[in-house]
Amino acid sequence: MSKHQAFVRTLLFASLAAALGCPTTLAATKTAARKSPNQNSEAVFRCRDEKGHFIMGQSIPAECMEADVDVLDKTGRVIRTIPGRRSQEQLNQQKADADALQAAAQRDRTLLATYLSVADIERLRDSRLEQLDQQVRVTRQYITNLRARETRLMQDVQRYRPYSPKSNAPVLPEALAAEIVNTVNGLKVYEQEQLKNTGDQQQLRAEFEADITRFKELKASVQR
Repeated sequence: MSKHQAFVRTLLFASLAAALGCPTTLAATKTAARKSPNQNSEAVFRCRDEKGHFIMGQSIPAECMEADVDVLDKTGRVIRTIPGRRSQEQLNQQKADADALQAAAQRDRTLLATYLSVADIERLRDSRLEQLDQQVRVTRQYITNLRARETRLMQDVQRYRPYSPKSNAPVLPEALAAEIVNTVNGLKVYEQEQLKNTGDQQQLRAEFEADITRFKELKASVQR
């Protein structure tokens, strides 16, 4: 038999075996797969305790939860490191610090690009405060009107049972009771709004004061 014929015969046998699902061929394939393991498969987790001693396990040991964990393959080579809780907290803090620095730098650029002088900042501050003052005045007027209505309603209530001392007094009308409830609820809403407006005014003043101080610092550093 020539070499060419032998080669063709080998190919034909392999094709038939694959088509028929030859057990010998399948077993050989599985054996080959077992002989070619993934060298990067994660086999062991390792960390150091407080004394510097290694702690190892097939899963992450409970003692390693706070520490960095090395992942080793079957050859003992470190293929990656899982940050521990302490390291993650440090990374989070570093990111927060970096974000804060970036935000501060952006704020400085915005200040210099938006205003030419301290007077510009003060004009915008006064305009914003005036808007809030108008809201405060409107809210205060609503509160005054609602308190006056509440006083009037409480006087009207005295003519009805169970608030009237007269035994023949009529029962409190449902409409009047509903009006009292609505008035009291309205007072709560506007009083909360008044507190919010007052807090917004204080915060706005503080923010503009910080902007003015920082603007002066930036201008002074530029002129040096």
